Amino acid sequence: MRNNTNLSPIKNTKPIALYSSEQVYAMEQAWFSQGYDSFGLMKQAAWQMTQQIEQIYEQRNVSTSHSANTNVYHRSAHPRRASIWVGKGNNGGDGWLIAHYLQQSGWQVEVITVGFSENDFDIHDQSVTSKNSNNGDSDSSNITDATRALQVALASSCHYKCFEDIISHHDADKGNLPADVYIDALFGIGLDRAPEGIYELAINTFNSLTQQNNTLAIAVDIPSGLVASTGEVFERIAIQADVTLCLIARKFGLHTKDGTDYSGDVIDIPLVPYQKACQQTASHHTIAEKNASQAFEPVAMLLTAAHSMNLRRQNSYKGSYGHVLVIGGNRVDGSQGMGGAAILSAASTMATGAGKITVACHEAFHGSLLTSLPDAMTINLHDASGVKGLIKQASVVAIGMGLGRDEKAKSLFIDYVQAAIDNEKSIVIDADGLYHLASLHMGNHELITELREYSTNHRVCLTPHSGEAARLLDQKISKIESNRLQAIKQCAATYGGDWVLKGAGSLVLEQEERKEQVYVCDVGNAGMATAGMGDVLSGVTAGLLAQQDLSAGARSLHQAVLIHGFAGDVLVNQANSNTNTLLVGQRGLQAQDMPAAIRHVMQLMII
Repeated sequence: MRNNTNLSPIKNTKPIALYSSEQVYAMEQAWFSQGYDSFGLMKQAAWQMTQQIEQIYEQRNVSTSHSANTNVYHRSAHPRRASIWVGKGNNGGDGWLIAHYLQQSGWQVEVITVGFSENDFDIHDQSVTSKNSNNGDSDSSNITDATRALQVALASSCHYKCFEDIISHHDADKGNLPADVYIDALFGIGLDRAPEGIYELAINTFNSLTQQNNTLAIAVDIPSGLVASTGEVFERIAIQADVTLCLIARKFGLHTKDGTDYSGDVIDIPLVPYQKACQQTASHHTIAEKNASQAFEPVAMLLTAAHSMNLRRQNSYKGSYGHVLVIGGNRVDGSQGMGGAAILSAASTMATGAGKITVACHEAFHGSLLTSLPDAMTINLHDASGVKGLIKQASVVAIGMGLGRDEKAKSLFIDYVQAAIDNEKSIVIDADGLYHLASLHMGNHELITELREYSTNHRVCLTPHSGEAARLLDQKISKIESNRLQAIKQCAATYGGDWVLKGAGSLVLEQEERKEQVYVCDVGNAGMATAGMGDVLSGVTAGLLAQQDLSAGARSLHQAVLIHGFAGDVLVNQANSNTNTLLVGQRGLQAQDMPAAIRHVMQLMII
């Protein structure tokens, strides 16, 4: 599994381009259209993956003991063993060739076939030419690259077993299928549904074996069962990989939704200069067809590092770093209200570095707010005249956290958002604010059109989770989760502005120079799936927007999501021995822990 040992928010890493499965297929075809051989590419892929597998095995399984002057490396006494599980497609072809190359390197190899018939193993009198060969052999088109790979492996006497035979003899356990490395080459990137029947059983058995034997699980290109373009796993039926060897280009689905749980560490095997291939292919077509080259633009960029920040100027004061007005923390009749939401948002705003903050909340929460945040100012949420006066003074208006969902709260939301627009303020909308926004859209309220137009020239940030996005788009949550990329684009098209779709591998969509740019946030952890974390993010977002001394990148929405995620990772991965601060851990992480971690991360980002 992926571990976050490097907790520095600033790393010498560039964003990684992410692509859909359809784009990867197009890249391959662009390469082949220039005359390159498909089976040659498969052999190159398998050879590079074999080298990576050997390196991964050595790194994880060679123990080191120290003597007085030397390091002594102890290897396992038995031959290195690989169990390679193959299906009938090209991923299976990769698996057969990996078996061939590992065996040449001295490994004890056993291939486990799934979905094969006896005829598939009859290699006599079959052509062994590539399907892209131009030698005039009329039979070559009938021999797939996967079949050719099988022939190569069998010709070199690679041992294999049929999974169907194994389960019929009830010997699919760790005593009968032992290995040091289990390699998944069952399905490729074309899968878009739940594996069924023998394939479902094979995936479950594979996972059981790697867990029982405590051994490495390595996936070829993508863990079988994971949808490459969306990150979805149906019914939790997918290979649980420790490492994924990603071919051609990085797949979007490896880093969002379920992909973060199943892909493990991702290692790129780029193979072909696909960008050059695509450009050269387009140059041989008409001008109209050249527009198709835009299809090779990444669907998103994976972020692992934040923008750095400069030290503040000594000659400055609180007004230099903005004034944030947080509007929320209401007390609706019949409930104790949501004062904590506004407090968490405000605390995070201050931790991020805003110069001053005012919280417009119900009077019942003023005492609690000032006890926890004595440096904050307060005003009665229902003092419409007073709040609108503060909106004129503020740099940023963050609205919705604990605002309430009754008609009175809805009326306040309309009035205050309208006032923010009229006074040309940056706006952050979250939680109950998103609830009211959805209601206004359903009622065709004019504020929706006005907000969308306003966002073309002013900063408007909206931060829903999947449930809130579902209501905003009048869809089921399952539909949102089935294609998160499509959902965030629909939100932006409908309401305008910059968006976060929170979750595993949070998506960020920002309008950059009149063009949409989607990011995937590769930090954060499951401990952050707890009440109040969204309120914290809204505060970080507002706090950054308020600080005009920061660069555009350092004030961006994706920067806020990264800071939020890094703070969560610090709390679950790093203890401070100097101050005896205890490691919080995922199970005990709470939103109220976050402001201290945010301050820590902000300091790490200063250069």
